Amino acid sequence: MSDKEDPQPEGRKEASAGLIQYSPENLVPFGPVHPALKEPEYFKLILEGEKIIEVIPRIGYVHRGIERAAQERTWIKNIYLFERICGICSFAHSLAYVQAVEGILQFEVPRRARYIRVLVAELERIHSHMLWLGLVGYWTGFDTLFMWIWKDREHVLDLVEAITGNRIHKSYSTISGVRRDLPENIADPVKKEMAYIQQRAKYYKDLVSSEETLISRTKGVGRIDADLAKKLCPVGPLLRCTGIARDVRIEDPYAAYDELIPEIKTSTEGDIASLLALRIDEVNESCRLVLEAIEKIPSGPVKLTAPRSVPKGESMFHVEAPRGELFYYVRSPGGIAPERVKIRTPTMANILTATAMLKGHTLADVPVVLTGMDPCFGCMDRVSVFEVDKQKEWSVLGEELRQYGIKYYKERRAG
Repeated sequence: MSDKEDPQPEGRKEASAGLIQYSPENLVPFGPVHPALKEPEYFKLILEGEKIIEVIPRIGYVHRGIERAAQERTWIKNIYLFERICGICSFAHSLAYVQAVEGILQFEVPRRARYIRVLVAELERIHSHMLWLGLVGYWTGFDTLFMWIWKDREHVLDLVEAITGNRIHKSYSTISGVRRDLPENIADPVKKEMAYIQQRAKYYKDLVSSEETLISRTKGVGRIDADLAKKLCPVGPLLRCTGIARDVRIEDPYAAYDELIPEIKTSTEGDIASLLALRIDEVNESCRLVLEAIEKIPSGPVKLTAPRSVPKGESMFHVEAPRGELFYYVRSPGGIAPERVKIRTPTMANILTATAMLKGHTLADVPVVLTGMDPCFGCMDRVSVFEVDKQKEWSVLGEELRQYGIKYYKERRAG
């Protein structure tokens, strides 16, 4: 057998791709099924003893074909489809999508609807951050923190249910506004629950800065600096914990964020401990925005009549989801369904940063660091291909998929 035909060991293949060479003896597979992963994903951990020296992610285990499914559904039906991309930030997905469609229609959304969108988006940010804080407590061995925070999170979910009718998949955004107005007399419950959450956030801020269990498992763990962050381009809290103040709500205001202006919270330590404090600060800021929205909300309609058919055109919109910047690109051929919807989620932007955060740490730190990224692999994953006739399977990498798309549309325009 010639050298060309000789199947190389896996370690030699990775080395030829420019990555660190390794042997099976220092490779530890992490996933795709692991107690620390709530969704399947696979990471090759290359170790020297207990120390991680390289991390190679392999994505694609929960691809659901949502972008393709969107082409078979009407504009309105797609709102409910895109909410199912992620239960934790379902409103962020529906909001990004409907605002992209509104960009094609050139609709001016009623001012009251824009305030309500901010109100629900910030309630979602609070419950998402609290869920994350509880999970960090769980993976650091502080189960009591997990139970306390998730109990307090129920207060927020009760408010979300009172406003939208649902706790997780809210089905509240619609093209040109929101589906229904706020319930009567909702202001007092909102003020009461936000005061409670702010009180508890102060307690948790003191706790995470003094509790030995959390400090020992998070201080200095997963540390990144601003220079590395600029190279790897993370988004959301993972970027802001390095001291870089980036937030779509400020840089490209949407909904009513031009009137209800958030204060960007940052820290400079860049480790999991700083992420804990930062997210608690963001919970407090979201409470302030919710209270400001409910105080200043104007009167008027909450939606317009949207046509079933959307004219030919394309639009891109991004929002600051709880995990970071979320992109939606929508193209209409002129009709009742989109021709193309492309989604870039925060986890896709953050996964390379997470692999860098793991380097230099031990195997025991992996669940804490991956939780620090706040992953949603179901949002992120793309596609693997299986050719039945030839019994052949391969992966399509992100850059290959991008180049294929460029080639396809060039040929289509030329033809």
